[in-house]
Amino acid sequence: MKPAATNRPPPDSLRRHAPNTKTCGERSEAAFLYKASQLGFGVAKPWGDSERYDFILDNGHRLLRVQIKATDTLRAHAYETRATYTAGKGRAVYSLNDIDFLVAHIIPLDTWYVLPVQACADSSMLRFYPHRIAKKMRLEIYREAWHLMRPTA
Repeated sequence: MKPAATNRPPPDSLRRHAPNTKTCGERSEAAFLYKASQLGFGVAKPWGDSERYDFILDNGHRLLRVQIKATDTLRAHAYETRATYTAGKGRAVYSLNDIDFLVAHIIPLDTWYVLPVQACADSSMLRFYPHRIAKKMRLEIYREAWHLMRPTA
């Protein structure tokens, strides 16, 4: 006896298109929403994408503007992402006028870097080296630094 036919497509054909930077970013935003809510933060998403921040976090005392950046590829032995936004025909580095934190998601390692925006002021490109153990890199102090978004005593 022949098995009954189903109308379900094979799993690979469910994908409408190959992953790209936009879909990777959307997945990282979903992962951030889950992670931040699991850590006890209130999380809100602004309507549309006109703001310079992706989320508003409520830490119980203050609302924080958070920009998410995602990276999934090693370049010159580092995961990198821009600490910039489009401004007219150019790019501008985030400042305290724009956001409070930039949170970078290293997708293949599911690792998060929680950077106060002041840590981004010196460079438009952020380079992360989570795989290097011998030498501590400048941004390693921000790896999984979720405590920086908690209220200070």
